[in-house]
Amino acid sequence: MASTPEPDAPIAQFADADLSDDKFLCGRLRLLQPIKGYRAATDPVLLAAACPARPGQRVLDIGCGAGAASLCLAARVPGLHVAGLELQPAYADLARRNAMRNGMDMQVHQGDLSNMPPALRVEFDHVIMNPPYYPPAGTPSPNPVRAQAMHIALPLADWVQAGARRLAPGGVLTLICGADGLPDVLSGMAKMGSIAVLPLAPRQGRAAVRVLVQARKGGRGAFRLLAPFVLHAGAAHDGDRESYTPQASGVLRDGADLCALFR
Repeated sequence: MASTPEPDAPIAQFADADLSDDKFLCGRLRLLQPIKGYRAATDPVLLAAACPARPGQRVLDIGCGAGAASLCLAARVPGLHVAGLELQPAYADLARRNAMRNGMDMQVHQGDLSNMPPALRVEFDHVIMNPPYYPPAGTPSPNPVRAQAMHIALPLADWVQAGARRLAPGGVLTLICGADGLPDVLSGMAKMGSIAVLPLAPRQGRAAVRVLVQARKGGRGAFRLLAPFVLHAGAAHDGDRESYTPQASGVLRDGADLCALFR
């Protein structure tokens, strides 16, 4: 079951009236999310789909938010030992609540990635992360909780290096970020190898807006830039109906994985 807050951790919660109850993976998961603030959409689902975790392995989600990526992964791969690190106490509390209400085992710790709680200073088989991607010079959200979740405070290279430190030898780091953040991500991978980048194109022939990046600690494989994964069918949005490609719908709706694309 989900962990309780550490004794010295600040207690903060979203009020029930400020939360929505949202379906993920066609209702296999029900996640509480703030009506105003950072709300998970497709990014954490795609991140979870790319992680090649196997039953019995240990996974750390850095910046876990309300737990969307971790719980999507746990829904696909039973028997994982999942831990989450979240800076904002209210989101850490929400991740615990979401794990409990979905009957999943996720130990959530509130803290900073630059000084992780002692319980997380161990080796993991996998680290996943969906770091903030809006540049600090941009116009911040008027909602301070959302602004903190989405605007870059630490360089992406620092996120990567923090994740690499938590990996066991041969462990795998998987992350999703804006395409413009890729150079910074790669600059933090000095101790990583077998790097593969999967561009996420909104439509066929359109430039990727996001990328999934995967690397292995101590890996020796060559860098690979993979063929784009196309999210939407057609040349443009056509009305209010869903336009995901069959492959994207399989991931976002049915919980299929993207692991084969990285092999």
